[in-house]
Amino acid sequence: MKRSFISAIFCCVGAVAGLMSLQSCGKKESENKITLMIFAQPQEKEILDQIVWRFENAHPGTKVNFISSTQAEYGQKLQAQLAANQLPDVFYLGPGDVRQYVDNKKVLDLAPYVQNVTGVDFNDLYENAVDTYRYDGQTLGQGAAIWALPKDFGPFAFAYNKDMFKELGLELPSTESPYTWQEFMDVCEKLTRDTDGDGEIDKFGTGLNPRWALIQFIWGNGADFIDDTHTKVTITDPKFVEALQFWANMTVGGTTIAGKTYAPVTPSAAQSQSLDTYQRWLKGDLGFFPAGPWDLAAFNKTLAFEYDLIPWPVHTDRSLTATYRGGVGYAVAANSKQPQLAAELALYLSADKEANQMYCDLDLQIPNLKSLAERYKAKGKPENRAEFLNIISKTGRAWPSDFTYTGDWFEEFFVSVQKVVDGEMSAADYCAEIQPKMQDKLEKGLAKARKNAR
Repeated sequence: MKRSFISAIFCCVGAVAGLMSLQSCGKKESENKITLMIFAQPQEKEILDQIVWRFENAHPGTKVNFISSTQAEYGQKLQAQLAANQLPDVFYLGPGDVRQYVDNKKVLDLAPYVQNVTGVDFNDLYENAVDTYRYDGQTLGQGAAIWALPKDFGPFAFAYNKDMFKELGLELPSTESPYTWQEFMDVCEKLTRDTDGDGEIDKFGTGLNPRWALIQFIWGNGADFIDDTHTKVTITDPKFVEALQFWANMTVGGTTIAGKTYAPVTPSAAQSQSLDTYQRWLKGDLGFFPAGPWDLAAFNKTLAFEYDLIPWPVHTDRSLTATYRGGVGYAVAANSKQPQLAAELALYLSADKEANQMYCDLDLQIPNLKSLAERYKAKGKPENRAEFLNIISKTGRAWPSDFTYTGDWFEEFFVSVQKVVDGEMSAADYCAEIQPKMQDKLEKGLAKARKNAR
């Protein structure tokens, strides 16, 4: 009887302990909540939902509050939360914002958290993509600290219309060696034609936007917008001026190389207003046009012609071919209450292999993982998809404004550059006029950076 009573007491104690344990678990589960806030298109959101589900299953007791918005709304929402010091645990951070967020102590260094995480392999990520988010307090891309993990890449390759080449019996471009400017102009000259006999040019060598497709020609002539210290605007460098004038002359004519002067090989401003260059490319009326990974799904469905990818042209030195390597990354708020979990979620979002395979197969983005390179290259059109991977690992560069505290100095250049494109102003005069304005804005940004560093 006594033994039964004692047993009953232990049973009651065990029940109470069990209830307390359940309550404790419930409390722990409520504590292990992290918020993910990003923007995503519907197909991408479905894949991300699966990553979150796998992450939650790999981390029992964890719940991810997944907030997805449109890209247009995202910036405003993030700024509001930043102002209130209530950043989500995990959110998008672009390379150009790394310095401000780090200097203001708003993001977490992920380096201590990303090795040896079950289910994902940090070391399978492209090194250059990870390096995009390194920052040592002085220079972007340097140091051991990692302030975000790549969500995707945005390498901007150069596409060409294979059918136009075949129609004229032209030799197809090399996928390995870029055109020189002279070779490029010789080909564009042949592609620029009046095909219906109405006296108006209706097929063009190319058609490019200065905001996105000028810098490749600047870099291809060994110049840049800013010096290596990232403190001086260098657009009055003769090589920069030469590249800008060459680029403008593709539209207005007058390029002279080796004693030969070329007529325009791109639509004029008036012609572009009646039909923009993107639509002309889709119609098959341009020989060359930029292409990003985000374009492939649409191109492969809508283009009535064969196309492929090649490196960007250079002046004379073929080793200078370059384009920008864009994208955003997953960052973790410095004041996250669950830094380990949030960092691991960022790594899952970046490096989950099954999700990266789905991105690849749906042509939503280039997979972040080196181990999926062959899968991506074998995906289908265009044949030379490897050019995107080459940009990521070799020829891709950061935007000049990524290295500075603000980007307004860089944007200043494009405010009136159309004057040069339209032939109303020489490249030399424009660069001389705009350089002091750019330098002034750059220095104000640098002063702000120094103030925050203190």
